[in-house]
Amino acid sequence: MMSGPAVELGLELHVLAEGPDVSAVAAVAHAQVGDYRDRETLRAFAAGVDVVTFDHEHVPGGLLEELEREGVVIHPSPAALIHAQDKLVMRRAVDDLGLPNPQWRAVTGTAGVEAFADETGWPVVLKTPRGGYDGKGVLVLRDAAALPAAESWFTGGELLVEQFVPFSRELSVLVARRPSGEAITWPVVESIQVDSVCDEVLAPAPGLPDDLAASLTAAALRLAESLGVTGVMAVELFETPGVGVGYLVNELAMRPHNSGHWTMDGSVTGQFEQHLRAVLDLPLGSTEPVAQHAVMKNVLGGSNTDLYGAYRSALSSGPSAKVHIYGKDVRPGRKIGHVNALAGPGEPLAAVRARAARVAAILRDGMEAPSTNQE
Repeated sequence: MMSGPAVELGLELHVLAEGPDVSAVAAVAHAQVGDYRDRETLRAFAAGVDVVTFDHEHVPGGLLEELEREGVVIHPSPAALIHAQDKLVMRRAVDDLGLPNPQWRAVTGTAGVEAFADETGWPVVLKTPRGGYDGKGVLVLRDAAALPAAESWFTGGELLVEQFVPFSRELSVLVARRPSGEAITWPVVESIQVDSVCDEVLAPAPGLPDDLAASLTAAALRLAESLGVTGVMAVELFETPGVGVGYLVNELAMRPHNSGHWTMDGSVTGQFEQHLRAVLDLPLGSTEPVAQHAVMKNVLGGSNTDLYGAYRSALSSGPSAKVHIYGKDVRPGRKIGHVNALAGPGEPLAAVRARAARVAAILRDGMEAPSTNQE
């Protein structure tokens, strides 16, 4: 998804992919297949580019630090990226900045989990500090009877245990920052999860009080500045009306993020172009929305494996919707694309959501298009 903006800006992308079937290989002219955990592979790849950046957080920080010492330009830097790689490091940093965290503790066994729960109350959430996403590496423990199920999670290192937060909804702030310090945010959005996977994003978050939106934006900018973030970062949050300051920090992602896919069509500058601008220290683009409402609906793998065969029905069902398919093999529940829909003049949010959902459903299930088009 970064390749289109790169072509428009006259930039040359090189990709280090973990396998020849990775969808980015088909999208760029210069793709190398190799192990991102191998020192010499990383060193050889970095020698052919001006700036190294990422589309996930799993490249070992120690190897990145070595490359940085050798003069490789890396954005975000290993010192910043660690806050997205390790949830314990992130929690400590959020505490140090005085921003609102859930109650949390580093634990090395179920006795520590039980002691934490005795203080904060059940249920609690156990997380692996590294490698988890979309609900992976997360275990909700409802009471002490669930502790035996957590025994196998402890393999010698520390895990993170947090209070179970009774939040009203999940929010996200996307921020971009360049090395020279310029930073900018997009509007706060609502992220709707289904089975721990992002299903839909509403931009801007409907019904969000202005003062809370301003606080969330200020927190995201403060995190980006204090942690030295360069590129795009998503700050995922829990809204907690009437509790504390009204929100808690959940997680950080230092890359273009699912909660920002709406920006590709819904703002003056999309997150993928902005990430390129930021890591190259170019002036950042406007993040103004181009419609009153924007909806991003994820397309998850379903019964239909012939996505192109569904295009005629899907595209005629929602001519104003924009379809983005990732070139991945279809597997049940796998994110294989998304649909963006923007509000027309005076169009209510519910109608925009319905349009995005209709197009995504046709792509997922191969449904026939409705006989009438009600754009």
